[in-house]
Amino acid sequence: MVSAVFHSPLEPQAPAGASDASKSIAANAHPTSAAGPKASGPASPPPRSDARQRWSALWLAVLPPLCGVGLLLGLWAVVSATTGQSIPGPLQTWAQAVEIFSDPFYRNGPNDQGVGWNVLASLQRVAVGFGLAALVGIPAGFVIGRFAFLSRMCNPVISLLRPVSPLAWLPIGLLVFKGANPAAIWTIFICSIWPMVINTAVGVQRVPQDYMNVARVLNLSEWKIATTILFPAVLPYMLTGVRLAVGTAWLVIVAAEMLTGGVGIGFWVWDEWNNLNVTNILVAIFVIGGVGLLLEWALVRLATAFTFEEVQS
Repeated sequence: MVSAVFHSPLEPQAPAGASDASKSIAANAHPTSAAGPKASGPASPPPRSDARQRWSALWLAVLPPLCGVGLLLGLWAVVSATTGQSIPGPLQTWAQAVEIFSDPFYRNGPNDQGVGWNVLASLQRVAVGFGLAALVGIPAGFVIGRFAFLSRMCNPVISLLRPVSPLAWLPIGLLVFKGANPAAIWTIFICSIWPMVINTAVGVQRVPQDYMNVARVLNLSEWKIATTILFPAVLPYMLTGVRLAVGTAWLVIVAAEMLTGGVGIGFWVWDEWNNLNVTNILVAIFVIGGVGLLLEWALVRLATAFTFEEVQS
């Protein structure tokens, strides 16, 4: 069979020898195209190993807190040195803390007890006052957020009473309850109820209107609306109010116990001040902060377990 190649009359014809020469020149100019695939460029650096990545993440997680603690200790040491040791330094406070916590549950009488008993007494008052505030505040927040008339009625009352100092409520408690312990519980109750009421009401008011329209179409009762629609949607707001309330309760109990006396971490601080034992006061400050941190951590874990949203500490 003979194959014919037709060329356009406008296309210039190249002689056969020139075509072969151009092919050889192209082959010499690009030896890789004829010999095989192109040579790869410089080798890319190998990816970091998993162990190195974990070590880097651990270092970034540990280094900033260590820097913060180191800065605090450095400032504390400088203040102690500039005040002529009237404020004990970190080493002296640490030695005193080791001595105190070597026997935190001793009893030498009603006014001489270990720091452990004082912390437990304060936690008991906080639990009672905070529990009563949750029993009243969370349902009240649901009702206030659900009904516009109640919301407009209660807003001025809440705005008026919420900024009142905790210590202003303590004399009212002493007058009504005729006792230091119930007066302290009353002070915790009245000061920790507002975050739960406000956050729960805001959560109810921010429920999408589509949910309520579906409930109206299905002719659901108020109990069904509260349990199947409102409660799951309001839970993140409610737990935020609980976190704020427990922090407020722990702050209030220290101030209340300073004035009411008895057994408690606040009374222990005031008693050490009367004895001019500043080192024990500094130890008590770290105890109060540590207990508050543990309470906050526990509530963050609780909120993370019961909500789909990430809760930041």
